[in-house]
Amino acid sequence: MNNCFILLAAGQSKRFKGPKHKQYISYKNKPLYEHSIDKAIESKLFKKIILVIRNKNINIKKYGNNVKIVNGGKERSDSSFLGIKYAKKLNAKNILIHDAARPNFSLNLLKNLVRNLKKDSAVIPYTNSTDSVKYKSKGNVYNLIREKVLNTQTPQAFKLKDVYELSKNNKRKVTDEATMFIERNFKVKFIKGENSNNKITYSNDIEKNNVKFGIGFDVHRLVPNKKLYLGGLRIKAKLGTLGHSDGDPVLHAITDAILGACGKGDIGQKFSDKSKKFKNIRSTILLKKVIDEVNNSNYSINNLDINIITQTPKISKYKNKMINIISKLCNLSKNQINIKGKTAEKLGVIGKEKAIACEVIASVNKYD
Repeated sequence: MNNCFILLAAGQSKRFKGPKHKQYISYKNKPLYEHSIDKAIESKLFKKIILVIRNKNINIKKYGNNVKIVNGGKERSDSSFLGIKYAKKLNAKNILIHDAARPNFSLNLLKNLVRNLKKDSAVIPYTNSTDSVKYKSKGNVYNLIREKVLNTQTPQAFKLKDVYELSKNNKRKVTDEATMFIERNFKVKFIKGENSNNKITYSNDIEKNNVKFGIGFDVHRLVPNKKLYLGGLRIKAKLGTLGHSDGDPVLHAITDAILGACGKGDIGQKFSDKSKKFKNIRSTILLKKVIDEVNNSNYSINNLDINIITQTPKISKYKNKMINIISKLCNLSKNQINIKGKTAEKLGVIGKEKAIACEVIASVNKYD
């Protein structure tokens, strides 16, 4: 592995017009530039991450030796070359150059870029234009075929020796390194980029946070001759939960938490225990109905934090299986779901194994 990731974050954000330069603004709960660093580290593809930035007072201690700060230049092309020169000192073979203003690229894109560099000296991701495109030159306007217009993105991947020579001899401003390769007739490999890998240029490019929270709670008595369902999972036990439906306190509390966060009432309003059609119905069906409703209302679930309070069974034995079920029901990744098993220290009806309770906090985002 002899690759370096160069992150350009020295711009002055003249078009952004925010309270601070955009690379330092909080985006999804951390500074914008940190998203790219974290993904580069997570990919395990890079020997070193070179952060080209003007502010040397930022705290990168948490990254240990993974990140090196290089002071940026006046223009983007100057900053890029400073990063390239440092990568050369490290004897890197390949480099990826990325703009900190694009935090939403995927690990899969990084892997595709590095893989394609085995045969090519420059690999550039692109998307096709969805707009009708015109080109103006010397007072004349020309129609372009949008299917043939390539909107290039970063990260862009290069053999270091080639991009170093081109950058060293470059005498003008360029907005990406691909420009130099194309102008000098170097062979460039174009690969499909990602529509989600959008560039943040203006302050309104960032969706305003509209985070809401909801609390759910449910408790069911434990009785003989009943099945026990927790988090959608059937658990073998001497006692089961008493309820109008299948009595799953975990899915009921999740459902209530999501409904509360979205301001859509509660589970009793949606699925009355007076209605025969919900008698013995699986709670997985009820939760799926609620998930479909909130998704259609432009809500997106951020995370679920779940406390299951029971003396028996031991939740640790079933936690991962429950997370798998809930992730599929709610269309969430597993790392968005946290389950904790709690006991009542043998106190009260839960401690005496006469009931099981669950409490959940849900966080959602509302998109316009």
